[in-house]
Amino acid sequence: MSGRRSRISEEEIKELISKLRFLLPETSRQGGSRASAAKLLQETCNYIESLHRDVDDLSDRLTELMATMDISSAQAEIVRSLLRS
Repeated sequence: MSGRRSRISEEEIKELISKLRFLLPETSRQGGSRASAAKLLQETCNYIESLHRDVDDLSDRLTELMATMDISSAQAEIVRSLLRS
């Protein structure tokens, strides 16, 4: 096993930061288009945490909905078909 580490070039880092900036919602980017890399990474982490909370919330709501639904109903079949896709 080699002790050498692969390094990412400064150009690759700039490209990755640019991609992150593009992926964040507009509201996160309004603080200026040239935010520091550290601030951009923090905003990205915050956004990912927010997405995780949203997914958990939607999962809980779906569980509650399915618990109150007749499993043989047309509505339940629609929900199941959406979950399969």
